[in-house]
Amino acid sequence: MTESSSTVRLPQLTIGVENDQPIIFGWSAYGPVSALFHGRLAIMACGGEPGRRIDGPVSGSTYLVDKGLRRAALAAKGFMPEDEGDALYAAARTVPAGGLILEVGSYCGKSTIYLAAAAREAGAQVVTVDHHRGSDENQAGWEHHDPTVVDPRTGRMDTLPFLRRNLEDAGVEDVVTLVIGRTEQVGGWWTTPVSLLFIDGGHAEYQAQADYEAWAHHVAPGGTLLIHDVFPDPADGGQAPYHIFLRALDDGFKERSRTGSLRVLDRVP
Repeated sequence: MTESSSTVRLPQLTIGVENDQPIIFGWSAYGPVSALFHGRLAIMACGGEPGRRIDGPVSGSTYLVDKGLRRAALAAKGFMPEDEGDALYAAARTVPAGGLILEVGSYCGKSTIYLAAAAREAGAQVVTVDHHRGSDENQAGWEHHDPTVVDPRTGRMDTLPFLRRNLEDAGVEDVVTLVIGRTEQVGGWWTTPVSLLFIDGGHAEYQAQADYEAWAHHVAPGGTLLIHDVFPDPADGGQAPYHIFLRALDDGFKERSRTGSLRVLDRVP
């Protein structure tokens, strides 16, 4: 794939599904819905809803992920594939001006930067909640342990310095507020309605359920809930995020789209 000074015609590219139908980004019979423009990935939000299946003439706005912020997000430590980061950005980009994006589980800031890029363009703000001591699956002896984020003074994980440095380097500190604490503590006193909630905290069953319990009811009517690492098949990954996804459906959230393990749901007004 090559980049020109204007746009590049891409083949049809499936990056997700909606209601078991492919979400297509690329050039189709209806015109451009995704393109590289001066090094930035454009994501078409069809009719104002990013990730909708294309089944007619395209309408809506083209959202561009800033080239520098894309580079910063990709460089940050984390566990979010690029296509899921794009889908996260696209969902957050539709948050109304003055809206609040709340992230549960920032780790070193990869997903936070995607959210910040969207918030800046939408005129919104991001609050990210994390205790920065690592989830169960991040601890020594577990698959996702990274010894480079262990504080040599205490022997405990501490991802906060990495997050702060990444946000500073990306230049997004003006749209991101850090809240340091456990979800059970912060959620107990939180009262502000949330336009978009992104749950990507601990993946142990007790922690995922606690995250959902603390935050899902703060999603405003018409707001959006995103859950990461949703794997219906246990062979693909842990089941806790999938369980809270099912709980959200039982609570009346409606699935809008999916990309990889990322699920996007709407709270019906």
